[in-house]
Amino acid sequence: MQLPFSHIKAHLFQTVPMETHQVGKKQEVMEVRGVFLSCIFMYLPSADYVPSQQGTMPNPQRPINCPPGLEYLTLIDQLLVHQKVELAEAIFGWETNNKYVVRNTMGQQVFYVAEENDCCNRQCCGPMRSFVLHIQDNHGLEVITLKRPLKCSACCFPCCLQELEVQAPLGNPIGYVIQNWHPFLPKFTIQNEKRESVLKIVGPFCACRCCADVNFEVVSLDELTKVGNISKQWSGLMQEAFTDADNFGINFPLDLDVKVKAVLLGALFLIVSKL
Repeated sequence: MQLPFSHIKAHLFQTVPMETHQVGKKQEVMEVRGVFLSCIFMYLPSADYVPSQQGTMPNPQRPINCPPGLEYLTLIDQLLVHQKVELAEAIFGWETNNKYVVRNTMGQQVFYVAEENDCCNRQCCGPMRSFVLHIQDNHGLEVITLKRPLKCSACCFPCCLQELEVQAPLGNPIGYVIQNWHPFLPKFTIQNEKRESVLKIVGPFCACRCCADVNFEVVSLDELTKVGNISKQWSGLMQEAFTDADNFGINFPLDLDVKVKAVLLGALFLIVSKL
């Protein structure tokens, strides 16, 4: 346990009181300094001391064939994503790099997400801009990287639709999110690292709803079986009107491949950028 300096100071002067006479003053000062240093080292944390991280999810053991940092995803079947409100964006409408906090259902922080982008790209390209998202664990280590190139999402340009690459760790692709052409529905395909289709995501005809959640269903390849859900949660009239900060939720089977879970999380951020 780490104590404040006031406790160390009190312990020091209770152990070695200072004398007022001059005889042996130099020796007494040296003794006080020695006791002071011993007290300092006694109350310093050890080398393996880990600061308390209240409100964060504990670090589990990493299973076999699980990329480093994704062991969190093996224990959960639902995540909540909260976009942080930027003051400049709320007041002046100036688009800034987005930041998100990913939590579990108990409110414990699982990941922190930060966008890397330049000012010109943010202001000129808006929600269609390219970006790199860095997903960090509770120790500040980057465990997932999301890369989205500049693409279109209109149905009249079927050859230039949205896509997202998911890397874990950096430089190691583990999956892709590919937008499928459809005349009026937002559809995406989840692919593994070999670009083999695994799941699909089907969104609603209208993604703008007042006082209601917007749901994107995660379904099997034949679109007959629902296996999960990505939802944009209604955040209130003021926040919806004056900012683009949203709250999202995602759920998937607990026993789903951890890499596919990470790609689904990437799909959530691709959907976030489009809404």
